[in-house]
Amino acid sequence: MWSTLRAVIVGLLCLGLSSCGWLGCRKKPKDYAKPLPPGENALVKLTDPKDYPDFGVGFKNRDGLVQAIDHSLEYYKHPSSKQFFPFKVPNDQGITHERAVATLEAFKKVLGEAKDAADLHKIICERYDVYMSRGCDEMGTVLFTGYCTPIFKGSLTRSPDYNYPLYKLPDDLVKKPDGTPVGRRTESGEIVPYYTRREIETQQLLAGKGLELVWLKSPLDVHIVHVQGSAKIELPDNTTLSVGYAGKTDRPYGSVGLALVSDKKIPADELSLQKMIEYFDKHPHEMKTYVYKNDSYVFFAKQEGDARGSLNVPVTPYRTIATDKAVFPRGLLSYVVTKAPTRSSAGKVTLEPFYSFTVDQDTGGAIRSAGRCDIYMGVGPDAMLLAGRTRAEGKLYYLAVK
Repeated sequence: MWSTLRAVIVGLLCLGLSSCGWLGCRKKPKDYAKPLPPGENALVKLTDPKDYPDFGVGFKNRDGLVQAIDHSLEYYKHPSSKQFFPFKVPNDQGITHERAVATLEAFKKVLGEAKDAADLHKIICERYDVYMSRGCDEMGTVLFTGYCTPIFKGSLTRSPDYNYPLYKLPDDLVKKPDGTPVGRRTESGEIVPYYTRREIETQQLLAGKGLELVWLKSPLDVHIVHVQGSAKIELPDNTTLSVGYAGKTDRPYGSVGLALVSDKKIPADELSLQKMIEYFDKHPHEMKTYVYKNDSYVFFAKQEGDARGSLNVPVTPYRTIATDKAVFPRGLLSYVVTKAPTRSSAGKVTLEPFYSFTVDQDTGGAIRSAGRCDIYMGVGPDAMLLAGRTRAEGKLYYLAVK
C-alpha cells in the first residue's frame, strides 16, 4: 500500500515474534519471513478438491467484494499491469493477464448465480483452479496480520506542536520500473545505499529542500504512518489531508516491537500497537532510540479520495490483502482462511474464524515471503484497534478460471 494502523499492526511492527501472542508459545518459533529458495514459486496447484477450503463460508458475507473486484479490473486495464504476467506456477499452464481478467469477470457473475453456500463451493470446484501459498513451512502456514489507515493530527506548517515531517519523494531516490528501491544517486552519478532513518533525521539531510508534505506531533506518529503507508491527517482548519505511499529507501525494515520485547520493555505475549503507544506515552525519551532501529524510510504524496494500495487502486476493508508482490500475482482473486478480531456491541474484542474472498491489491512494507499476509481493515480508531490485535496463522489461496 502502501496505503498502507500498515501493514501489520502487530505483524509489521512486531514481525518475528512468532512464538507467542495470539498463536500461543512454541518451543521452536516458525520463521514466517523465510524467503523462498531460489527459483521456487510461492504457489502450488491443488489437484484434489478434498484439499480445498470451504468456499461456501465466504457466501455469507460479501460486503464490498464486487467493489474490490472492480478495482482490480481497473488496474488490469492499464497496459503496465501486463508486465507482471504470465504468472508461472509449477505443473500448471500458469496465469496469464487475460486469465486474471477473466477470473474476476466470471466470479462477479458467479456471485449472482450461486443459490447458497453449497452451490458456491460446487461452482468454484467445477470452474476454477485453486492454488495455495506454500507458506513458511511448505505446508501452507501463513501468518496473517492487519493494517489500516490511521488518523493523526498534523499541520502544513511547522510549529512546536507539529515538529516531525512526512517527506515527499526526493529526486535522488532511484527505483526500478516496478517501484523497487535501488538506492541514492550521488552528484557523480554513482548509486549508493540511501541514508538510514537515523541519518535522515539526526543530520536533517532532507530539511530545507521543500520536501516537507505535512508535520506531525511525534516520531512515533511518523513511524506508524511509514509502516502503514497511508494516513488521514486532521489539520488545524478542520480539513483533512490524505497522504499515501510514494516510495521508500532500499534500507531494510527493522521491527520496533521486536526491539521492545528483546529489551524486555513489553512481554512478548502482550505486544500490540496499543501496548507500544502506552509504553512510549510513559517513556517518551526512549521513542527516538527505538524508532531509529528501523533503517527503512518511506516517502509520501497527497492523495484524493480513498486510501490506495500499491496497485494504485482504492483498498477495501476486509477485501484487500497486502503480500509480497515479488512472489504473488497482482490483483488476483484470493481466499483467506484464518482468525480475525471482532468487536461486540459491548466493546469486547474476540478472535473469531475468518473465511473471506479477497483481492491481492497491496504490498506489505515488511513482507518479503510466502508466509506473510496483511488484511486491510479500514480507516480510523476502530480499524486501528482491530488491526492492532490481528495476528493468527491460516492459509492463503488464489483462484483462476480453468
